[in-house]
Amino acid sequence: MRIGILTSSRADFGIYQPLIDELILDEGLEIEIIAFGTHLSKYHGYTIQNIKNKYQNKIHEITSLVVNDDENSIATSYGMTVLKFADFWNLNTYDSVFCLGDRYEMAAAVQAGIPFGIKFNHIHGGETTLGATDNIYRHQISLASVNHFTSTKEYKNKVIELTESDENVYNVGALSLSGIEEFSPIRREDLLGKFNIEDKPYCLITFHPETNAFDRNKEYAVEMRKALEEISKKINLVITMPNADTMGSLYRKELLNAKENRSKTIFLVENFGKENYFSAMYHSEFMLGNTSSGIIEAASFKKFVVNVGDRQKGRAQSENIINSKFNASEIIKSVDTCIKKREYSGSNIYYKENIAQNIVRILKRI
Repeated sequence: MRIGILTSSRADFGIYQPLIDELILDEGLEIEIIAFGTHLSKYHGYTIQNIKNKYQNKIHEITSLVVNDDENSIATSYGMTVLKFADFWNLNTYDSVFCLGDRYEMAAAVQAGIPFGIKFNHIHGGETTLGATDNIYRHQISLASVNHFTSTKEYKNKVIELTESDENVYNVGALSLSGIEEFSPIRREDLLGKFNIEDKPYCLITFHPETNAFDRNKEYAVEMRKALEEISKKINLVITMPNADTMGSLYRKELLNAKENRSKTIFLVENFGKENYFSAMYHSEFMLGNTSSGIIEAASFKKFVVNVGDRQKGRAQSENIINSKFNASEIIKSVDTCIKKREYSGSNIYYKENIAQNIVRILKRI
């Protein structure tokens, strides 16, 4: 059986890894990785090299990303991705292809496969993020897919409602948490030394644009910087840089300004990679930002999270989340609350056992 894995960014590749590892173990499966999007962008860390370093499988490289991140450039990148994948699907056939999440370039690759009858398996369908256009792309991907692997029962029901069918919809849990109980973090000194981060208590941070709030992103980016500069007076900040989203450069600019203003307490990282990122999460005091990892993964590391704005609004949350408006004073107030809390002792609603193994088992059965 020939299996394709569509990966367009460092984020989805990190989530995929337990599944890829499990698929490779099965001698009856031929695995090919199809890399595109920011993986091929030097501006975003050229993470295709990380894939090549980790896997010896056949890797396809498809370049279609426009560097700029305004609305016209995003639409152009979408169109170019469709065109490139029209040629790719015409020349390459698979028994099954995995696609993940909700990014626009992932949606474009999937849309191009519809006329070819590609059998897509969608991971993380049915979720809701009201502050991002991801909702639209995610549902597009679900509608084009024949198999669905959701992270909660609620999202399974949403996919059934969306596709008007309960056939081949499975609630398996969040793939990134597969095998999390066996995760062994990199030693703190080694991790911080590798990325030139001072060995002091720190908060782990990731901010992305709210792509459903074009006219307010400049304001939000400034509010973010003001809050971070103030918070950095109380605790060190380790910040992962934004991925390729509409107006992401606004946030990059303000993060660079914050680093310049508070160079001794703010540390910027372009790309951690999954093992380093999970280790950074493990060693952090708490998390801050508007990324899905705070919602989905942090609870398994016993971390409280300050979730800012509406980008993740609508996602099911565990009890470790403190929600804040996208306002500097509100963010600072929520962080002060978070600093006073100790280790989170509750459960993670996204966790299930043997997630990757169950996906492979289901795939082979159907």
